[in-house]
Amino acid sequence: MKIEPSEVLLTSREREPVTVAALDALLAEVKNRREEFNRLSHVPRDMVEKMKAVGIFRASTPKRFGGDALAPAEFLRVVERISEVDGSTGWVAAFGSGNIYLASLPLETQAVIYASGPDQVFGGGLYPLQPAVAVEGGWEVTGQWRFASGCKGASWLGVGIGGTPANGGGAAAGKPLTAVFPASEVEIVDNWDVVGMQATGSHDLRLHKKRVDTAWTFTRGTAPTVDEPLYRYPAVSYQAQVHAAVNLGLARAALDMVTEMAGGTKTVTGAPRLGDRAYYRIELGKAEAMLRSARAFFYEAPEAAWNSILAGHPVTSEQANLLRLSATHAAQICADVVQKAYRLAGTAAIYNDNRLQWIMRDSLVVTQHAFLGEATYDSAGALFAGIPPVTPYP
Repeated sequence: MKIEPSEVLLTSREREPVTVAALDALLAEVKNRREEFNRLSHVPRDMVEKMKAVGIFRASTPKRFGGDALAPAEFLRVVERISEVDGSTGWVAAFGSGNIYLASLPLETQAVIYASGPDQVFGGGLYPLQPAVAVEGGWEVTGQWRFASGCKGASWLGVGIGGTPANGGGAAAGKPLTAVFPASEVEIVDNWDVVGMQATGSHDLRLHKKRVDTAWTFTRGTAPTVDEPLYRYPAVSYQAQVHAAVNLGLARAALDMVTEMAGGTKTVTGAPRLGDRAYYRIELGKAEAMLRSARAFFYEAPEAAWNSILAGHPVTSEQANLLRLSATHAAQICADVVQKAYRLAGTAAIYNDNRLQWIMRDSLVVTQHAFLGEATYDSAGALFAGIPPVTPYP
C-alpha cells in the first residue's frame, strides 16, 4: 500500500514539507539494512538521526518549541508506512509520539529539553515501578526497569517511580510518576533477546541513587502545560494507537507478499499455482476485507476525536473508548491477517530468509502489549453497558 501524495506526512514551520518521496528514500535504506538492525538488536543511532531528518521525532514536539505537533492520524499513517518495510523500525518510529508525555512537564523544563532543537527522542521503561526516596526538591531514584524500546537511540529516558512508605509515594491517584533523565545518565542493560521485534532494542534501564528534581517528573495522563490541540488528545490512547499501527503495516506487507505468489510457478509437489486454488482466493479475499475494515475503524476514531478538539470540545469518554477499542481491534485482527497470509504461503514461509515468518513473529509481539490485550474488550464493553471498568480505562 502506498500513501497518496495528498497525504503530506510531516511539516515544520522551519523547513519545507517532507514528501512521500523523502520518506520512501529513507525506507529504501531501512529495507536494505533491516537484517542488520535485527542482528544488532536495535535500530542504530545513525538511522535514528536520519529519521530525525525526515521529521519523525518532532511529530509530537510542541509548535512553540519548533515542532510539528501533528494530528495523530497523520503520524499514525507514517508509522504504518514504515512498518510495512520493517516492524521494529516502525515500533521505534512510533516513539515520535512520545513527546506528548513531556508536555506535562513545566514549560521551563521543556525549554531545556528542546534547547538544542525539536528533534528529541523520548523513550523509557516505566515498569516495574521502583521505590524512590524523597529528598529536598525531588527524589533519589534506584532500580531497574524493563522494555525501554529504542533506548539506544534516545535523547531522554523516563523511568517509573513510586515512593517509600515513609514519604507517601511518588505517584498520584494510582498513576505512575515518571522521572526524566538525559539518556547519557542512564545505564542500559543489554538483555533484549526475543522471538520478534528484536530490533526494537527494548533493553532494561538501571539507575543507582540518581537524583531527579520534581520539575523533571510528571504523572502520565495528567493535564499538559502546553496549550496546543495535540496535547488535548488522550496520551495513553495515543500510545496504544502508535503500536497498533505497526500491525497495520505488517499485515499490509504480508498480504502483498502472498498476493505476489498467486501467479508463480507450481509448487515443489507439482500442485496447481496458488491463484488456481479456490481456498487461496477465498482466504485472500477474507484477509483483505479484514485488514481494510480494521484500518477504517482505526482511522475513523482518531479523526473524530481530533475534529472535536479542533472544534473546541474535549474528547469525550465515549470517543476515548473508541480510540482504545479500535487500536486493540486493529492490532489483533491484523495479527490474524498475517497468520492467514503465512498459512497461504505454505512451506515457502518456514525458511529463515522468507520475511513472512519474520513478519508473523513481529505481529504477535504487538498483540502482547499491555494496552492492546483482551482486557481492552472487557473495559470497552463495560462502558458500552454503563458499568465502571474494573481497571483504569480508557
